[in-house]
Amino acid sequence: MPELVEIRAGGLSALINPLGAELTSLTDADGGELMTDADPAFWAGHAPVLFPIVGRLNGDVLRLDEREFPMKQHGFARRMMFEVVEHEGATARFRLTADDETRAVYPFEFALDVAFAVRGATLAIDATVTNCGAMPMSASLGFHPAFAWPLPYGRPRGGHLITFDADEPGDIVELDGGLFAAKRPSPLDGRTLQLTDDLFADDALIWDPVHSSGVTYGAGHGPRLRVDFPDTPYLGIWTKPGAAFVCIEPWHGHADPVGFTGDFRDKPGVFIVAPGSAWRCSMRVTLLP
Repeated sequence: MPELVEIRAGGLSALINPLGAELTSLTDADGGELMTDADPAFWAGHAPVLFPIVGRLNGDVLRLDEREFPMKQHGFARRMMFEVVEHEGATARFRLTADDETRAVYPFEFALDVAFAVRGATLAIDATVTNCGAMPMSASLGFHPAFAWPLPYGRPRGGHLITFDADEPGDIVELDGGLFAAKRPSPLDGRTLQLTDDLFADDALIWDPVHSSGVTYGAGHGPRLRVDFPDTPYLGIWTKPGAAFVCIEPWHGHADPVGFTGDFRDKPGVFIVAPGSAWRCSMRVTLLP
């Protein structure tokens, strides 16, 4: 296992794994762990960075300019070693660049930078996708952090809520084999999602689109987490029933719709980066008192 990179300041400390540039631990001033226990009986992930796709492709195939490329769910970045290009005190930055392995499944010249910074009670995560090639580049990117459920503040698991910033009047998306299928009524009560295991019996809850740019997660009174995602139009919330985590996942992109066989450039949620240009998005996690 690669050596984890630690950053800290104020009341927060974070550990990041260069494999996937994956946040693996976020602790408060007392050492309380705010992230998943990564129990392999449920899911051993922590907070993978999803690139160059989010979700699953129909047949696990990326179709581009009449060519087909094998592509596993959520892309390859989470399984690849990033270079640590900066690390000092409260900040660190990781970089993944195109190589022969990535070109075999994704024919673009890219650099993916993921920067982490602790500022007071906030962990900032900023992703930058740079097109280093000569043709427009199509991509999606998502965050997938798994937070402790329950949080380490003595509140019962069943009392935890996720509260959205804005009204979310539409239905949510139903998955079929990991692909976007029909829509079904939202489980929100006003702006509040009361977390229960049975919500996730049929996989993730997905808002397409999400109108909020942030949510608050916690158990009523006591410390809570605030998750801000100003740049991403979709949101997934997921766990496996009985697991000690809940994922709050801001995405710019999502799984293929059932039956989709079109070009990746035409897939909903894909963004285009012009040659020599960069695309950026961010997420902020703040510990509220």
